[in-house]
Amino acid sequence: MIHSYLNQFKLNGKTAIVTGGGGILGKHFCSGLAEAGANVAVVDVNIESAELVASEINEFYQGHAIAIQCDVANEQSVEQMVNEVKSVFGEINILHNNAAGKSSNLNAFFTEFEHYELSQWKEIMNTNLDGMFLVAKHVGGLMKKQGKGGSIIQTSSIYGVLAPDPRIYEGSYYLDHEINTPAIYSASKAGVIGLTKYLATYWSKEGIRVNAITPGGVESGQNETFKQKYSHRIPLGRMALPHEMVGALIFLSSDASTYITGQNIIVDGGLSAW
Repeated sequence: MIHSYLNQFKLNGKTAIVTGGGGILGKHFCSGLAEAGANVAVVDVNIESAELVASEINEFYQGHAIAIQCDVANEQSVEQMVNEVKSVFGEINILHNNAAGKSSNLNAFFTEFEHYELSQWKEIMNTNLDGMFLVAKHVGGLMKKQGKGGSIIQTSSIYGVLAPDPRIYEGSYYLDHEINTPAIYSASKAGVIGLTKYLATYWSKEGIRVNAITPGGVESGQNETFKQKYSHRIPLGRMALPHEMVGALIFLSSDASTYITGQNIIVDGGLSAW
């Protein structure tokens, strides 16, 4: 029997939601899904960013894109977003649960653990994990009603798998701000992996596959000191570029991965192999 292997990666006729779709990685994720043939709902709390990504997709790729404003930590906002996508495209086949929170106070976000405020902890957890729960709940529930299965992919982080090395943060800055990786980030991203495995078994009888993508460090505004120190920890010798995360997403979204669920695909240049 002759099988068409490359056609398995095509997403023609599928509809995908990408939360955090206007972000540094999100815009690449949206474009990759669209180039593979999917209709894409670019979902972001910042509607201007979402509209820019959707406009570029509609100009350059074969898929059709719409922009939707949504606060993933607000259940009413999530429900409205899901209903809008369904009304435009008819059904939802792919969810990339990708949105992550940015602190409203960087000084509070980067505070040392012993002095960390509970309010700051809750603010980040509210988006990074509570928001994932709400979006998965409503999109996965719709997929179940549709009765056609589906694929849910959730974005974690290498620091949801490994502890950060504090030595690489000495003299390191992000957008002119001295940085570290706070415990809330690691805890919330580890929770994404746990939620992924739970949902993979919970929805398995519905044909809904749930997997995670775990990016390593991606170049996005860090100073040269950080880039060099981080790169020295990586077997491939460098940080990732944003587009290098897209292949894993297309694979997990497509029929090329129909027997894969409950997995965490780590895209880290080999960091976790040491």
